[in-house]
Amino acid sequence: MTTRITIRKPDDWHLHVRDGEMLKAVLPYTAKNFARAILMPNLIPPVRTTADCSAYRERVLAALPPGSKFKPLMTCYLTDDTDPDDVERGFRDGVFTGVKLYPANATTNSAAGVTDYKKVMRVLERMEKIDMPFLMHGEDTDPDVDIFDREKAFIDRHLSKWIKQFPKLRFILEHLSSKDGADFVKSAAPQVAGTITPYHMMLTRNDWFGHGLKPYMYVMPVIKTARDRTALRKAATSGEACYFLGTDSAPHPYSRKVSTNGVPGMFNAPVALETYTQVFEEEGALDKLEAFASLNGPKHYRMPVNEETITLERTPWTAPEEVKVAGPDERALVYRGGETIAWKVVG
Repeated sequence: MTTRITIRKPDDWHLHVRDGEMLKAVLPYTAKNFARAILMPNLIPPVRTTADCSAYRERVLAALPPGSKFKPLMTCYLTDDTDPDDVERGFRDGVFTGVKLYPANATTNSAAGVTDYKKVMRVLERMEKIDMPFLMHGEDTDPDVDIFDREKAFIDRHLSKWIKQFPKLRFILEHLSSKDGADFVKSAAPQVAGTITPYHMMLTRNDWFGHGLKPYMYVMPVIKTARDRTALRKAATSGEACYFLGTDSAPHPYSRKVSTNGVPGMFNAPVALETYTQVFEEEGALDKLEAFASLNGPKHYRMPVNEETITLERTPWTAPEEVKVAGPDERALVYRGGETIAWKVVG
């Protein structure tokens, strides 16, 4: 049995760190184990312009622990009114790494998202021209679409057409949650890639509400069936270059997360890398972990791989139940908080 593994330092290609006191509280957990991370722009107000993004990046850098080498990779929040010229300027100046699609009202802080895809075609055309990645919350929010079918509907109605309309545009279907999503990404690679979260590979909807409702497991896209979980585990551990790590770690104040009308998102940064390692061990694929965590993402984003390494050891430890946050936010629940975790980062 393998008890110790060293890989190139990984990157997180889908991360929420919020802003203000929450940013200060949660960012160190990612900066400790990851060299870079794609930061989501769904703040209030959202990060819509190059100027917005530059200001947010400065706040992120200021929140890093002293001496940290962590590099934030910033994204532009796509709206019906996004200016292609500003997108190109931000990309060429090294401010934007990509553009992020939120269908309006699909998830947390997405009210300003896209309401009519026809209105953003000029932006996609420009992105294709300048070779700028397009990141997607891939769900169709049509009220007639069942919440468990949103990912498939988005692929069928939109993404399957866009890859033909924009054959040179690089797409990332984020937080894959279904067998349909995993299968489509493989069929459309290398133009399309997909990130996979730790919790979509660990949980099913039975865990979420099969034995009492667990509001902290509410995420978007929602956790689905055992069939979907199996497909995602097989995809992630396959070694295929089209799949890579994206935690979608998303902290919320306890009062917003556990409430009558709770918000989606699960804060998993404190246990993310260790959980991925557990999944790869369970699937007999520890030799594929480095590709998924450290190589495939940079390849799709056309960035160099990290030279530093990180070591994990099979040493049980107990995950914190929550992270304290200054001010009115007070605390954020941690995914797998209080559980004994089999793997631990030791160097």
